[in-house]
Amino acid sequence: MRFAVFALLCLFSAAAAASAAVPFHVGFYPSGPVDGITDVPGVAVGNVTKVEGASIRTGATAILPDADPWNHKVSAYALSFNGNGEMTGTHWVNEAGYLEEPIVLTDTLDVGRADDGVISWMIQQHPQVGVRDDVPLPVVAECDDQLLNDIQARAIGAQDVVDLLDSAKTGQFARGSVGAGTGMKAFGFKAGIGSASRVLPADLGGYTVGVLVNDNTGSTREQLTIAGVPVGESLRNEYKMVFPKRVTLHGRMASGSIIIVVATNAPLDSRQLRAIALRAGMGMSRTGLTSDVGSGDLFIAFSTGYSFARTGDFEVKAPPVPIVTDTSVLNALYRATAEATEYAIYDALFSAKTMTGKGGVTVYGLPTDRVLDMLHAAGVH
Repeated sequence: MRFAVFALLCLFSAAAAASAAVPFHVGFYPSGPVDGITDVPGVAVGNVTKVEGASIRTGATAILPDADPWNHKVSAYALSFNGNGEMTGTHWVNEAGYLEEPIVLTDTLDVGRADDGVISWMIQQHPQVGVRDDVPLPVVAECDDQLLNDIQARAIGAQDVVDLLDSAKTGQFARGSVGAGTGMKAFGFKAGIGSASRVLPADLGGYTVGVLVNDNTGSTREQLTIAGVPVGESLRNEYKMVFPKRVTLHGRMASGSIIIVVATNAPLDSRQLRAIALRAGMGMSRTGLTSDVGSGDLFIAFSTGYSFARTGDFEVKAPPVPIVTDTSVLNALYRATAEATEYAIYDALFSAKTMTGKGGVTVYGLPTDRVLDMLHAAGVH
């Protein structure tokens, strides 16, 4: 009972942080009302956050493309920008050209447990799965949070993921040090879940592009660029991470990783969504990220505007709408994807707060007032 109350308090405080947004605009296109991936109609997001004792700092985040992706599959494509990481189930996504499960993000050692939770949830939703029906291949992506989290504890269980998927909602959601982003860092600052959206004008279809990131990148402080301003260089010797004991950053903990999920309601097929996913990398690069050898930088893009009705195990009914072929619209969608990805990474940094975790390690949140002063001095508003 005490844990349940504590978890609710964590969720309440996380929800309170959801209204915090990056106080400036980046890019040519306007944002949607939530300025997040849930501005794409039908997309739902949920977070479960585990902050327990001195060493558990982890969680999971779910993105549902629609209320029933098993029967209403959305066109999709998964891309490995740098493959030192895991996003399960994506071989079939790219082979079939569609996504038929929710996407779940968590820490590296809880991938199997999250996978188990997705399967349990799918069986609850569709009792004939694995009996007279096909079986799902869950899409679960990870980032390594062992710097702040006792990752060996594997604190995310299957039931956590079932509850998470049941609780996912449209509309506003928490950002920063919540869900899968609880123990994450980027550029030596606290980071985690960030999101953004961009809306095309009516003469270009009026489509929405939404992006959600779990940012755990290991790029050095001086690489951080916000809206073209090299703020990281100015802060390279300040707000350094605190290590009470000698800690050697190694492997994925040193190189970091980022998971990027792109959603749109523009009717695009899998081939076109590959192009969209590639443009997420361009948005990532604007922040100073270069994708190290040890990075697990994995992207997935899907379209709610091009969904397949399930008619059998491997049988689907093609969407009745034609795909976008106007190159001016496609170019606008590419641009919107890059803009939303860049802003989502800023959102993760601006939303996350200072955290102390396993072994007394402290990672400071971005000093937002200092950064805003630099941006305003450079003419960014």
